[in-house]
Amino acid sequence: MSSDPLFIVVAIAVLAVLAILMFGIGTFAKGGEFNRKYSNKIMRWRIIAQAIAVLLVLVFVLFHRSGG
Repeated sequence: MSSDPLFIVVAIAVLAVLAILMFGIGTFAKGGEFNRKYSNKIMRWRIIAQAIAVLLVLVFVLFHRSGG
């Protein structure tokens, strides 16, 4: 399964969501001007990346369930 290109794309998408989430939590914990200015934008990017990752996971499951 790990050699499947779609699985690799899904894994990269999930890791991107994790990276954005950790960056957002880090800036929130640190506080300051950067957090006040960019925290909402960072979390919006996380939501977009998460939606893409969920769609890719669904495509992966549907593709492999149908025997593809």
